[in-house]
Amino acid sequence: MKTVVYRGARRLAIEERDPRPPGPGQLRIAVAYVGICGTDLHVYHGDLDARVAAPAIIGHEMSGRVTAVAADVIGWSVGQPVTVMPTRSCGWCPACRSGHPHVCHAMDFLGLDSPGAMQSSWNVPADLVVPLPDELPLEHAALVEPVAVAVHDVRRAEVTAADQVVVVGGGPVGVLIATLARGRGARVLLVEPDPYRRAVADGIGLEVVDPHAIDVVALVDERTAGTGADVAFEVSGAAAGVATAVDVLAARGRLVMVAIHPRPRPVDLHRFFWRELELRGARLYRREDMAEAVRLVGSGAVPARQLISRIEPVEAATAAFAAMEQGGVLKVLLDLREDAR
Repeated sequence: MKTVVYRGARRLAIEERDPRPPGPGQLRIAVAYVGICGTDLHVYHGDLDARVAAPAIIGHEMSGRVTAVAADVIGWSVGQPVTVMPTRSCGWCPACRSGHPHVCHAMDFLGLDSPGAMQSSWNVPADLVVPLPDELPLEHAALVEPVAVAVHDVRRAEVTAADQVVVVGGGPVGVLIATLARGRGARVLLVEPDPYRRAVADGIGLEVVDPHAIDVVALVDERTAGTGADVAFEVSGAAAGVATAVDVLAARGRLVMVAIHPRPRPVDLHRFFWRELELRGARLYRREDMAEAVRLVGSGAVPARQLISRIEPVEAATAAFAAMEQGGVLKVLLDLREDAR
């Protein structure tokens, strides 16, 4: 089987390994497609070396089909289309005991803490596997995990139809958040400097502006008679994005921090004090978020086809990561299907 192995900052290797039968409690999945996300880029840059021990098989946004079922596992069949919820909580830490296993203190995140999806044959605990509708194209199904992120983020923000929402950062998760917030009836403004990403967002009916060409804070003030936005999502991962997300908020507005910031950022705490702003972290998702994501992708409420910029063979993994770095793409998938070669 083919694997994408992280071997240190900016070093990926495509390696052949022998597939193993599933162990107790596991399913073996023939991985079809794997998406490259912002977290994968952080790994690729070496930002998570304290957590990801090279050599490591990375990746966690995926789709595939069951090829083998361990003897002690019931309820699954060979050929069944599936995705994976790549988060395994410990069950005993304070977060888990408080009913928040998605922010487990000892989380095993597949693709970071243990082998991930960038392998053509993947053994996964059966309780992490999520069934997919038979009619859902597997390339579209590879977007279920990032859609679950967006589902959780929008829930965390408690977005309503009465809200003015600003999403700062028009990458895949930012576009998905904007799409789902709009689906709740909110008025949504997406902020993104990359022209390709703006074109994709515009093509699916989102209102999107270039922060280099438009004063976003002034625009939001104009539209809200100086009140400001009810909710801002920071999805850019940039210092300027943090400043914009804070500055657009109304009194008692809600800032939801979605992006991973690998280093501390300056924040205008006086504005938090002056307007009684609220900051909410949004890290992962729950099982019900995954179920809702499957429904949204399967129903077409999420325009998966338009969000996939490129599908590359697994052998081109390094080039695919480079494309994500350079911009001009939204979602890039790797094709790991054995019958595609």
